[in-house]
Amino acid sequence: MQTYRNIVDGTLVESASSYEIFNPANGQSLGLAPESNEQGVDKAVQSAVLAQKKWAQRSDHERRDITRKIAQILQDNSEYLAELITREQGKPLSGPGSRFEMQACVGWTQVPASLELPPEVVYEDNERKDTLHRVPLGVVAAIAPWNWPLMIAIWQIIPAIRMGNAVVLKPSEYTPIATLEMVRLINQALPAGVLNTVTGDGSIGSKLTRHPDINKIMFTGSEATGRRIIEASARNLSPITLELGGNDAAVVMPGTNIKKIANDLFWGAFLNMGQTCACIKRLYVHEDDYETVMTELSAIASQIKIGDGMDESVLIGPLQNKMQFEKVRELVADAKTGGCDVREFGEVPTQGYFLPITLVGDIKDGQRLVDKEQFGPALPIIRYRELEDAIGSANGLEAGLGASLWSDNPADASELAIQLEAGTVWINQHGAIHPMVPFGGNKASGYGVEFGIEGLKAVTQCRVVSIKK
Repeated sequence: MQTYRNIVDGTLVESASSYEIFNPANGQSLGLAPESNEQGVDKAVQSAVLAQKKWAQRSDHERRDITRKIAQILQDNSEYLAELITREQGKPLSGPGSRFEMQACVGWTQVPASLELPPEVVYEDNERKDTLHRVPLGVVAAIAPWNWPLMIAIWQIIPAIRMGNAVVLKPSEYTPIATLEMVRLINQALPAGVLNTVTGDGSIGSKLTRHPDINKIMFTGSEATGRRIIEASARNLSPITLELGGNDAAVVMPGTNIKKIANDLFWGAFLNMGQTCACIKRLYVHEDDYETVMTELSAIASQIKIGDGMDESVLIGPLQNKMQFEKVRELVADAKTGGCDVREFGEVPTQGYFLPITLVGDIKDGQRLVDKEQFGPALPIIRYRELEDAIGSANGLEAGLGASLWSDNPADASELAIQLEAGTVWINQHGAIHPMVPFGGNKASGYGVEFGIEGLKAVTQCRVVSIKK
């Protein structure tokens, strides 16, 4: 059985203990993942502290070139890493699955390498000149989730190191193996200590975020953990970027051509088996369009193959872990008990954390499957009569990551978009993130943004040089 290891100061290190990782599709062992302790966290952070100053002294041109080399390493190893993702996380190789995730890793590395944040003259007159510089924060603690384990880790790692920071990354305890292998490969291009890892459960994440030498925290995960991280950051006054998930609403405006948008609605909801922060979790449709929506989505769902993602014909895989599997199954059971119209599709394997593709109609706001983020392949479809009521329902929860409007007239939708309380409002698409476009949440979905120039700014601090003439 293979034992995977953390990397600290550019070297693979032994851990005092380890734990076994299993394939969610079939229960097969994938190997042993290391389990860090407090001393391991200290060593990783200290390595980052020592490396960061020299890394920051390198020219911007050098750091951009090294980031490009990382993109090439990811491209060259994309199939190897994609197969690890499928075996460990569960998403299929094909379709919007593991190969898709790896191409996103490449793209989200290439774009920061292409961007610049040069000094900016913010004021000048006859007496003075003030120039704003963007300088690194220091050591970034990055805590990645299990749903898109490599892609979201890249979102955290690449802007940070591109701008001269060092990083200590903690992958999810559910999906550490593929991430550790990616970091091992990336380190081929980096000076020792610029990118380090620690592994384990939430207690290790807590030790990392509370460490006195952490200068910035980046976290994607649950709201409850996010609140604890906010408390931890107070010790160092560390700035934070938090993405705390969502319960995204999609509103189909009255009279929209449902056949035209049905496929995009389906994958907007069931991408990665619904285990995506910014995917459709609540679908609001006008009462006159309700039956058409149910019919069209049912037709698509009935054609989708569910199974082990290593099968190239599979587009829907298992839930990643037992906790999430049980949560979604219980929410669907509650909807059945509540008299909802529950329609299940797909032949589900008997082994593994598989659930059918599930459409839930005749459901209302206030029912648990609507109000609680399900993070799985079960979509509540809610009728509305007046469009303003649908907008009110979409805004009725504390989550505010993404939302979408669907219409044959995008101009009409654009006028309504600003009313939706979400970090991103998409029109005739959902979850369509882009490495140049800032992305972040409103309300209880977190704060701070990633991607593009704004994402680079988020991993730097301002330094103004003011000259008297």
